[in-house]
Amino acid sequence: MDKPERPRIVVGISGASGAVYGVRAIEMLEAAGVETHLIVTRSAHLTISQELGLSPAALAEKASVVHNVADVGASISSGSFRTLGMLIAPCSVRSMSEIATGVTSSLMSRAADVVLKERRKLVLMVRETPLHLGHLRTMTALTEMGAIVMPPVPAFYALPNTLAEMVDHSVSRALDLFGIDSGACHRWTGMASARRAETP
Repeated sequence: MDKPERPRIVVGISGASGAVYGVRAIEMLEAAGVETHLIVTRSAHLTISQELGLSPAALAEKASVVHNVADVGASISSGSFRTLGMLIAPCSVRSMSEIATGVTSSLMSRAADVVLKERRKLVLMVRETPLHLGHLRTMTALTEMGAIVMPPVPAFYALPNTLAEMVDHSVSRALDLFGIDSGACHRWTGMASARRAETP
């Protein structure tokens, strides 16, 4: 019987811009003691190289387990393989559309479909703007199916000093949805003026 010693999360990285979100998610999850199962699309490898200068081998070292996107027979393609769910960061419109229509032509879409049918958490950090009506309808369909559509919108109330801080905040908020506290989230405690007024 499958009895994982620590919680598992599937992390997908698609070819959309914003590969850093997926990479940071893996790093934060591993630091939190979560077993990560990574899927990277072919186009994502190009984006990762362009945006981060990271090789496939260097990326693979960050995850607990790496699955080939073409391996639809991998462990994570079955609902009997227990996980907390799946995070796709970033999520391209193509990946989003495949999942919404039930097209499981790759391990990425198959794993996401499994998460939905098992009623587990599927969080999609969709990277696209502006959005046309087709995008919005697809997001509505996914939400109705149980997925959580979470575009990585910066939280300026956190007063970030660097791009890395903005990325970390967005990723940590995504991990919050799985009940995982990365320790990198700037928690809102109220307006600064109100906090000063409450101080004795």
